[in-house]
Amino acid sequence: MTRRSEAWRERGPAFALSRGVVILFAVACGAAVANVYFSQPLLVTMGHDLGMSPALVGGVVTLTQVGYGLGLFLLVPLGDVVNRRRLIVAQLLLLVAALLVIASAHTAAILLVGMATMGLLAVVTQTLVAFAASLAPPAGRGRVVGLVTSGVVTGILLARTASGLLADLAGWRSVYLASAALSALLALILYRVLPRHAEAPPTTLRYGQLLRSTLTLFARERLLRLRALFCLLIFAAFSTLWSSIALPLSAAPYFMSHSAIGALGLIGVAGALAASVAGRLNDRGLAQRTTGIALALLAASWLPLAYTRSSLWALFAGVILLDLAVQAVHVTNQTLIYALHPDAGSRLIGGYMVFYSIGSATGAIAATALYTTAGWGAVCALGATFSLLGLALWTFTRRSAPTPTTNTPAHSGG
Repeated sequence: MTRRSEAWRERGPAFALSRGVVILFAVACGAAVANVYFSQPLLVTMGHDLGMSPALVGGVVTLTQVGYGLGLFLLVPLGDVVNRRRLIVAQLLLLVAALLVIASAHTAAILLVGMATMGLLAVVTQTLVAFAASLAPPAGRGRVVGLVTSGVVTGILLARTASGLLADLAGWRSVYLASAALSALLALILYRVLPRHAEAPPTTLRYGQLLRSTLTLFARERLLRLRALFCLLIFAAFSTLWSSIALPLSAAPYFMSHSAIGALGLIGVAGALAASVAGRLNDRGLAQRTTGIALALLAASWLPLAYTRSSLWALFAGVILLDLAVQAVHVTNQTLIYALHPDAGSRLIGGYMVFYSIGSATGAIAATALYTTAGWGAVCALGATFSLLGLALWTFTRRSAPTPTTNTPAHSGG
């Protein structure tokens, strides 16, 4: 088994990963992950349409996130043992079915089941990231992961804007019908474009062993644990901003509409796209320095954000800095952990992204509760705290942090 795995790594991917294919990966990732966030500006409309109580309406977001978290652990690792092309196409087609169920739901129960299933299948995003990383040459892997991850962050930031605009034009159901059509189109294109024989290395792991080996990787790899903590902290800061920014903007002195607030995502995209340079810095061996600079920028971004109530320009500057910093650390994290065990790339990225879910949930819950009791200044202090904790962690571990080396295959699960 070890000889077969080593031969697979030495042979490397024969598929030519052009820039066009990388952009296709980025678009597919953004389209898939956007489904998780479409509902946030539509909750009130959904609730009125289906006669849902406030508690049930809140369950829409909760069940979507629960489904996504389960998918990260239960589905993404499959990319290490089955043909990723087939897995991606199958997940996208099932995602289409889930989106059609949501779009046609006439009871709260059907809607909630559809949302949970959609969240479970939207993790095809992470399978795509792992596949792109596996197809990239090692010397250019950071650049590829950076471009693909830019698509993920862009999808997250623009999801609310797109869903608000579509809902205003044709109702909330049109959002999910349009997404189903786009997902079906992407499934067809990916089926035709992705390499047919670029399979994961051969392994004899059964499904239960596959899941256990994900936990084993965390126990064995200090770098994975460290980068997962960075992930938790940066996305706690990211969620602190984006889950609560509508609250001060909808109040005095701005009184912005939901569409105007959603358009703020366009500002964030500028920072997210600019941070793709982080991938190239990783390819040059500057991962530690990139991480430190990005975490310092993340902490600094909360200074202009604190002046949101008095200056929209300060808000715009803070949003760009924050999204650039989060993207840079996220790209660096994924590039480094994938290099630990390329033959276990899906398990590594899936397990790592569980910490993204934990951080996002923590930031959202804490920020909205804190705004109600202490105001926007306290929210900014919370975001700065998450950011400074990340910077402190980097400061104390930067000299002792391990670097990826050529490790033994992870097929056995440890």
